[in-house]
Formats: sequence, structure tokens, C-alpha cells
Amino acid sequence: MSATGAGAGRLPGDPPGGRRAVFVWSVGVAVYFVAVTFRTSLGVAGLDAADRFHVNASALSTFSILQLLVYAGMQIPVGLMVDRLGTKKVLTLGAVLFTAGQLGFALAPSYGTALAARALLGCGDAMTFISVLRLGTRWFPARRGPLVAQLAGLVGMAGNLVSTLVLARLLHDVGWTTAFAGSALAGVVVLVLMTLFLKDHPEGHEPPAPPARDTAGPGFVREQIARSWREPGTRLGLWVHFTTQFPAMVFLLLWGLPFLVEAQGLSRAAAGDLLTLVVLSNMVVGLVYGQVVARHHAARLPLALGTVAATALVWAGVLAYPGEHAPMWLLVVLCAVLGACGPASMIGFDFARPANPPERQGTASGITNMGGFVASMTTLLAVGVLLDATGDDYRIAFASVFVLQALGVSQILRLRGRAARRERERLVASRVETVHVPAA
Repeated sequence: MSATGAGAGRLPGDPPGGRRAVFVWSVGVAVYFVAVTFRTSLGVAGLDAADRFHVNASALSTFSILQLLVYAGMQIPVGLMVDRLGTKKVLTLGAVLFTAGQLGFALAPSYGTALAARALLGCGDAMTFISVLRLGTRWFPARRGPLVAQLAGLVGMAGNLVSTLVLARLLHDVGWTTAFAGSALAGVVVLVLMTLFLKDHPEGHEPPAPPARDTAGPGFVREQIARSWREPGTRLGLWVHFTTQFPAMVFLLLWGLPFLVEAQGLSRAAAGDLLTLVVLSNMVVGLVYGQVVARHHAARLPLALGTVAATALVWAGVLAYPGEHAPMWLLVVLCAVLGACGPASMIGFDFARPANPPERQGTASGITNMGGFVASMTTLLAVGVLLDATGDDYRIAFASVFVLQALGVSQILRLRGRAARRERERLVASRVETVHVPAA
């Protein structure tokens, strides 16, 4: 990501990268950082929210489920918006919405109002990550794509770290309303930064002009989605994202703290430290995965499937442990392994990206990004319902993780061959086209 040597190995037509690219991209990533901070703020406030709004486990899970339902449902529309309107407009709208949602959650007098605020937050949050991915492809050379995407995810996890370390303490020290309303000021700050500094692309690297036909019409939208979906790489990316992301998302977004406190007998401080470990592990693994995938594309699927296998193995060990509580060392291993889930989910975009031309990148990213959030939403609901049905038996409730992992792995294995063949065909075709381009 340094400016030095930014031009080395660039393909014809690639953006230049360099310090200017890093600066502009950093502004976009700052918006994503704030969005993730707001998204995960409920993870450290779940028990407080249950007391404040007088709700049970199922109703508590509805906060996160509704937020993720809105997020997942917005992915394809947001992808189309990014392809048509550009990054700055979509990110600005997203920041306005998630800031309003966080402030509304701070001031909500009732459960219903708080639900509406989380839905608004989810809508704004949905507009951030795909926009940041698009910003990276517009400002950096293609070979930097995997590393840039992993770094964006890493910064997002830093937002999770702020929720875990800062917001949790603010809730204890200053109370619900002040903590959430104060955090909403971060949304105002990134709005100002975007207005002043964000640009969709470098000069001289404008995206291709849209076709003469009406790109806002329903026919174009259907065609854009259908063409993206027909690519095996897009579908493989979706299922990789689906299978890898949700165990850590469910743990951090809502159920990790109650599981560690109520089922494992830890104090809130000790549970918070373990949630912090998930985030720190994510940041370290993200750097490693980004470098490995950028250098060795063949490592994508082994890394993704290896992460799924490790997650399933350690979760099984925790849930099947014969004692009343799993030992601390095993919980530490669980949280360290969960930290690899986020970086592994980013590999899904590395299957979708080469499968689609530049004018469909936003749409393909939106389809891919739906995967993990649909899985997370499903698991959040399943855990809440099973906890209420079994009298808070976390072992049964968290066993639902294995069902979705099995579904996802079966789809990955089904699609991997087709996606690999299609990617090879595209690579050969691009090389032939490059060879036949006449010299200037």
C-alpha cells in the first residue's frame, strides 16, 4: 500500500495507486470504521438492552436480526447504486442514515422505536462496505485488490474493537443515552471528511460511459443482476462469504457476551477481554490472508475451507466439553479461531471480482456480501429461539452453527470446479487480447 513502487507490475489501464490513493481510500474506510462501530455497539450492550426494554432472548435477537435483514436486503440495490451513482454519493447517504439510526437508538423510549432505529442504522451500514470495495478498485492496481479488501476489513474490525473497549466502558460510566448519542458524533465527523476530500476515482481513470440505453430501467437492473449471478465465481464468492463469516459475526454482534457470562460463568470484564481477542485475532489474520491471497490465488479455497474446519472443530470442543464450564484456555482458542472468520469471508470477494467486468463490480460484490449476513441473521434467530425453547441451553442453541456450515461447504464444493474453469478461460482470453492489441 506504500507509494514506493506503486506502479510496479501494473496492467494497462490500472489506476496508479500511490499516496493520493491511500489518502482518499482512507477517508472512505473511515466511514466504514464508524459504520462497524455502530453496527457492533449492540454486542456489548445486549444485556443492558434486555433490561432497558424489558425483553427476552428472542426479542433481543430481533434487534440484530432486523438490522441484518435490512443490511442483506440492501446489498444488491446498493451494488447497483454504486455502479450507477459512484462511491461518494452512496457513502454520504449511508453515513447520514447510520448516524441518524445510532442517535435514534440512544433516544428510543420504547422497544418499537429502538427497532426502527436499528433498521435505519442497518440501511446506512449496508451502503458502506461495497462502496469502499469499489473505491479500492478505482484507486489501486488490480493486483492490490485482495490486500486492499483485507485491509478494509481490518479497519472495520478496529471499529468493533472500539465498541468492545470504549463503548462498553462508556455504557458503564455515563449510561445508555449519553454513550450512544456521544458515539453518533463520529458520523458527523466522517460526513465532513467525505465532503472535503473524497473522490470517486483519480483524474484520467474515469469509469466507462454507461450504454446509451436507459440504465435506470428495470430491464437493465434485471440484466445486471442476472449476468452477475450466472458467473460461477459470483455464486462461489457468496457461499464462501456465507460459510465463513457468520460464526464470528453472531458471537460479536449479540450472543458472545451472554454466552461467556451466563453459560461460562465469566465476569463481564473477562468476557469483554475475550471479545477483544476475537477482534485482535481478526486484524492479525487479515494481514496474513491478504498477503497470501495477493501472492498465491490458489490458496483462496484452502484458506476458506481450513478456517471453516478449524471453527467447527473448536466450537465442537467447547460445546461438548464434559464440565459445567469450558476451561479458559479452550475459550481463548475459540476466540482466536473466530478471529479468522472475517478475513476468510473476504476471500469470497476474490472469487467474485475476477468473474465480473468493472461495470458489474458493485452488483457482484453486493450479491457476495449478502451471503454472510443472511447466515448471520438466520443463526441469530435460531440461537434466540432455541435459548427460549430450551431454558437457556447454550449448547443446543449454538449447535445451529454446524447446520449452516454444512450447507455452505456443500455448495462451495459443488461450485469450485466450474468457477476455476471459468476463471482460467477469462485469464487466457485476456492474455490473447493483450497480445493482439497494436502498439501505440
